[in-house]
Amino acid sequence: MEGSGEQPDPQPPNPGDHHIRDGDFVVLKREDVFKAVQVQRRKKVTFEKQWFYLDNVIGHSYGTTFEVTAGGNLQPKKKKEEPTSETKEAGTDNRNIVDDGKSQKLTQDDIKALKDKGIKGEEIVQQLIENSTTFRDKTEFAQDKYIKKKKKKYEAVITVVKPSTRILSIMYYAREPGKINHMRYDTLAQMLTLGNIRAGNKMIVMETCAGLVLGAMMERMGGFGSIIQLYSGGGPVRAATACFGFPKSFLSGLYDFPLNKVDNLLNGTFSAEMLYSEPKDSSSVEESNGTLEEKQTSEQENEDNMAEASESNHSKEQETMEIISQDPKYKEPKERGSKKDYIQEKQRRQEEQRKRHLEAAALLSERNADGLIVASRFHPTPLLLSLLDFVAPSRPFVVYCQYKEPLLECYTKLRERGGVINLRVSETWLRNYQVLPDRSHPKLLMSGGGGYLLSGFTVAMDNLKADASLKSNSSTLELQKTEEPAAKKRKCPESDF
Repeated sequence: MEGSGEQPDPQPPNPGDHHIRDGDFVVLKREDVFKAVQVQRRKKVTFEKQWFYLDNVIGHSYGTTFEVTAGGNLQPKKKKEEPTSETKEAGTDNRNIVDDGKSQKLTQDDIKALKDKGIKGEEIVQQLIENSTTFRDKTEFAQDKYIKKKKKKYEAVITVVKPSTRILSIMYYAREPGKINHMRYDTLAQMLTLGNIRAGNKMIVMETCAGLVLGAMMERMGGFGSIIQLYSGGGPVRAATACFGFPKSFLSGLYDFPLNKVDNLLNGTFSAEMLYSEPKDSSSVEESNGTLEEKQTSEQENEDNMAEASESNHSKEQETMEIISQDPKYKEPKERGSKKDYIQEKQRRQEEQRKRHLEAAALLSERNADGLIVASRFHPTPLLLSLLDFVAPSRPFVVYCQYKEPLLECYTKLRERGGVINLRVSETWLRNYQVLPDRSHPKLLMSGGGGYLLSGFTVAMDNLKADASLKSNSSTLELQKTEEPAAKKRKCPESDF
């Protein structure tokens, strides 16, 4: 079991591999809205009230901007020059412009007719500008604002970017902050910095943020080192981790261990029979799903519109070859193969899971972890007090909580317990700025809060105990001195004044 922590050196991704391939996880971007999807041929994707296929993005570089055309196809958008000098004619102020709804000559029926003809969004925006009677009277800033508003409404432009910690944390915080315990992206960056996450570390993480914190740690470690994830329930949730699209080599150093067996490890009563005595249904279901299907189920929960669209189209196109090619991923286990093969595969997965749990238990029993990260919806005090025993001295630990009161209680308990130094409860303040020529200023809307962090370092407890005994001895001596009878006070003789 000593060699369980050793692993072959992972192969880092090829830096020249910047092209999108079939099966890759990508992030779709439109303005400030993001969505993580997996590239699959003939798979309909719904994003910002538009549907399209991702077949044409295969082979293109990350960061390419596409335009949605008729039939849901994506075509690379060509870079065009700035607007002509006619659109640059601007007025001095907007005081004489009256918003009476009569400045636009084109009606909604005319715009709909242009869309039906297949005219692109850029041409529709240009015609709106030409048919506006007040456009040239607006100031240059007002014209840019008008064009930006119309482009957002009529141009179907999507950029495909590579997943990263920053992009995925912004996406989750904007779309589903409850799933990541309202952890803001700058708070996550502070956690990675305070926790000294780097390649070659042996880290312990307990998080209930859909795997976002775990994925951020794996990205920073680059596949070198080991991570032990503690989980509650039937199995770890790694929906956000799957969005990163890590290679298989990154998973060799990832271990998971049930949280309800931590006390047994600390007491020395843990054995392999405890893993076999666990109920098989929950673990087998979790293991048979795998990370890919966890991602698919999370997408179905997160995107109701996409699920409804896929279900309606599945009934209509049931006999097509595209849907038939996707059917095995959505069939029941009995339909994918015989029941006997399915049971054997389930048993094999259970055995692999128990083997990995034993390896994780061996790594934890060494009690020499390089750091601890806790970002859970549970109360942090009992978690931290029990998990600190697995961390080596002079190592950092970071605890995240949406509210500061649990961290203050945890801070007090740690001060009473000892074995830690440099305790600090912090909160980051974030405000976005608009940076444009002659228009740079802080944005009016900002985040109210991104959570609180409790950070510190572990120290050896033996020296502290010795110091405590010395302090106790010195305190007893002082008490003995103070308990000695004091000198009698001399009474002042009474005198008549």
